[in-house]
Amino acid sequence: MENLDKHPNGKYNMGNGQGFSNLEVVKTVELVTGRKIPYEFAPRRPGDPAVLIASSDLAQQELGWNPKHPKLEDIVSTAWEWHRKHPNF
Repeated sequence: MENLDKHPNGKYNMGNGQGFSNLEVVKTVELVTGRKIPYEFAPRRPGDPAVLIASSDLAQQELGWNPKHPKLEDIVSTAWEWHRKHPNF
């Protein structure tokens, strides 16, 4: 927020530059939560990109920002812990 004076039109991706498949995310959520996630395989929908990876290069350059939790298991673990502590959100 403090950087808005220097970059008032700044739009930043806050990804970690790594891509994860939907299946990797589901399996990681199952591992972290200990809960089975129901899913089924289906064909890609029209317009879905084959790969979509957020780059945080601009945020790193302009804001000095780096991802605190770049590993998928850490991302899911910290999100799961937050949701466990805040069940009404």
